[in-house]
This record gives sequence, C-alpha cells and structure tokens, in this order.
Amino acid sequence: MGYRTLDVQEGEGRVTVRLDRPEQRNAIDLDMVRDLHAVCEDLERNPRVMILTGGTDGVFAAGADIRQLLERRTDDALAGINLRIFQRIRELPMPTVAAIDGHALGGGAELAYACDLRIATDRAVFGQPEAALGIIAGAGATWRLPRLVGESLAKEMLLTGRRLNAAEAHRFGLVTAVVPPEELPARANALVDRMLRNGPLALRLSKLAVDAPEGAHPALELVAQAVLFESEDKRERMTAFLDGRRR
Repeated sequence: MGYRTLDVQEGEGRVTVRLDRPEQRNAIDLDMVRDLHAVCEDLERNPRVMILTGGTDGVFAAGADIRQLLERRTDDALAGINLRIFQRIRELPMPTVAAIDGHALGGGAELAYACDLRIATDRAVFGQPEAALGIIAGAGATWRLPRLVGESLAKEMLLTGRRLNAAEAHRFGLVTAVVPPEELPARANALVDRMLRNGPLALRLSKLAVDAPEGAHPALELVAQAVLFESEDKRERMTAFLDGRRR
C-alpha cells in the first residue's frame, strides 16, 4: 500500500520502516501517525520484526509537528494521538528495533523508546525539550525513560532539557550499540538476523513476558513455557541440538 510519510521495505522475516518527511526533519504529524497505524495493522495480521529508522542522513525524528501541537486542545491531549500509536508499536507481536541516526527529540525520542531495542550512530542525540514549550513529554517518556536510564537521569532530561549524545546513551543503557552512520543498516539487520535464528513463538512470548506488569509473574512464564513445551518448533530445535552433540 502507499504511504505518504513512510518508506516501507519488505525483507526476509522483517519490515524496514523509514520515516520520510525530510523537509520537516521527520517531525511526527497526523499523516505519519495514520501511516504508522497502517503499518501496525499489517504487522499484527502478519507478524514480522520491524526496523524503524530515519535513514542515515543525520536525523531520526525532530519531534512532534509543532505547528499541529500549537493547535491542539484538551480533547486532543486526552485522545493520546501520539501516545496510542507508540503504545501500539510497543505491543506489536514481534520485536522492534529503532535504528537512530542523528537527532531523536521529543516525540521522536519517545518513538524510539517505544521500540524493544535501539542502536544508534555516533552522531545520535536524545532529548526531551517539551517543558521548554510549556507541555510535558506526554507520549511515553515519563514512564519509559526512567525504566531505560534510571529515575534521576530521566528527571534531569525531562526537567532541564538535558540531551544525551550517543556515547552517553550507550553508557546509560538507552542504546545497545553505537556505530558509524554507514554501518547502521547492516548492524540493524544483523541484530534482526540473530533474533530470527530463534523460535518465532519463543520470541513473541519472551517479549510478552518482559513487557508484562509485575503482577503477571511468574504465572505468565509458567503458561508461556507450557505452550512452548508442546510446540513442534521446540521438539525440532531440541532434537537437532541433541543430534548435533551426538555427532
């Protein structure tokens, strides 16, 4: 299908989604929100891993579209326009990887936080400038960022506008790797390749268990493991492992 603000490419076991509003520095507007919902609908029907990127031109996403934010009112805030699409991305069945080159600010950073894993180039920058605009980071940063980097650093970013460069983001665990821009697509795909060597149902249930609320444990793990113990994929993989050891 056609997208107005995204470039979507199919690959083996994966979909690469590139934010594509270069003149607006990939600012997230209503058209992009609609396009992202369409991608999610496809990935919910036919689960694959998603790589989400802005490309390697020095910008991931400069935030929500300020012109649209300026016109939004109480009902728009309560509708959670960006929050809901970011949460939908978080809840996709298969893992998601944000491949970040350049600035990921405001809503752009929150979009990256919604993904399961993040890798970045050495010129990546993360920040939450919302308070300087008289609003809060209302699309996930207030609870996702403390879990990713710790409460104190998250509060400093949210309350003072402190930005993290790529090295700091790696040191604090926000990203798992920092690479040169030209290596970003290959490294993102290599990470996905490693995931796809594993059992697809095991991937889905592992993600579900990690993201489940605390009260769901350990019952969720017991049920998930019970399902996997009966799967043909588990039998085939364990049999192949034992056959390999016998040789």
